[in-house]
Amino acid sequence: MILQRNILMGGALCCLVLAAALISFVWTPYDITTMDIPNKLQTPSAQHWFGTDHFGRDIFSMIMVGARTSLAVALVAVGIGMGIGVPLGLWAAARKDSWADDLIMRGNDLIFAFPSLVIAILITAILGPGAVNAILAIGIFNIPVFARLTRAGALPLWQRDFILAARVAGKRPNRISVDHILPNIANLLIVQGTIQFSLGILAEAGLSYVGLGAQPPVPSWGRMLADAQTMVSFAPHLALIPGFAIIAAVLGLNLLGDGLRDHLDPKIRVVRT
Repeated sequence: MILQRNILMGGALCCLVLAAALISFVWTPYDITTMDIPNKLQTPSAQHWFGTDHFGRDIFSMIMVGARTSLAVALVAVGIGMGIGVPLGLWAAARKDSWADDLIMRGNDLIFAFPSLVIAILITAILGPGAVNAILAIGIFNIPVFARLTRAGALPLWQRDFILAARVAGKRPNRISVDHILPNIANLLIVQGTIQFSLGILAEAGLSYVGLGAQPPVPSWGRMLADAQTMVSFAPHLALIPGFAIIAAVLGLNLLGDGLRDHLDPKIRVVRT
């Protein structure tokens, strides 16, 4: 029951955020680039569901487009991490205790020695602010996460009988990794992907909050929070609404990841009677 509830709640929140992002490509209630100073700082109403900001822009429209920004940055960053980290992890596991394994693992340790947000801030500070550089910064930290997870999941499988049979049949290590190892650790990678996706949304919001993420006029949940920090006392909705949007996206992905982990991992799967 708890498993189904997590998947349903997480899936519902993720679908809500995804729907807002997709709809924003074709429709928003108001043009987010149009300023309406006479109607600035309005509270939520029938005309403006989430109110307006200090420039008179519709917050609901900005939340929709901001969802598109956050999801795009996090998705591409996770794709970079998986696309590079998984092959590195498979390569290291197939050549355990070799120079390649040591080189990959020590490189991962070097990246892990620094907090992820500090690395992201350093990279974007050097290359300049922007969504593309934020993607690169977040994606670089995702690489060792997936590399270590892939290696850890693959190592025990190399001692299994079906892998030994494949080696006797003449398959090379790279082919074995793709044909036999990767399908058996796919559940681990899927679950970790949802977790890194949620962390990517948080990282994008953090970078945008300090001015190193997506730049105006592209809306971002993190920058909306930064703009609202001096107006919380008299316009709290400016901070609460993007804050709740971030919470909904992260919570939905975490619930979905927990549900998928329990469903896909036979060791901890709930036995239904």
